[in-house]
Amino acid sequence: MVTQITRGIKISVHTSFEGTYFKNYKIHFAFSYEITIENSSKDSVQLVSRHWEIFDSLNELEIVDGEGVIGKKPVLKPGEKHTYSSGCLLSSPFGAMKGYFNMVNFTTTRNFRVIVPNFRLSAPFALN
Repeated sequence: MVTQITRGIKISVHTSFEGTYFKNYKIHFAFSYEITIENSSKDSVQLVSRHWEIFDSLNELEIVDGEGVIGKKPVLKPGEKHTYSSGCLLSSPFGAMKGYFNMVNFTTTRNFRVIVPNFRLSAPFALN
């Protein structure tokens, strides 16, 4: 698990290898990740959008931007947490992801970024 705190918002990421799949006559490696967003600040905040950089050791960098996370824009009061799960397919057994969440602070009405630390995606069978 990796964690990082930005402006009182703690991000924790746990990853899992889910298996291999054949699609269009090509093997794909499936990974899941669980992200917990914890508000340790004194203000209520809302996650409004996300930015991902997905690195695949056999493919080019993929950039993904979108609103919310899994169709939600969670509001977190001080001390609250939001956990969600998602996943990605890679063309190799090794990769990584990193990014950020765009948030808004309800007290100051200012937007800010919360960093999602780099997390590795690796199939256990491929490791020495």
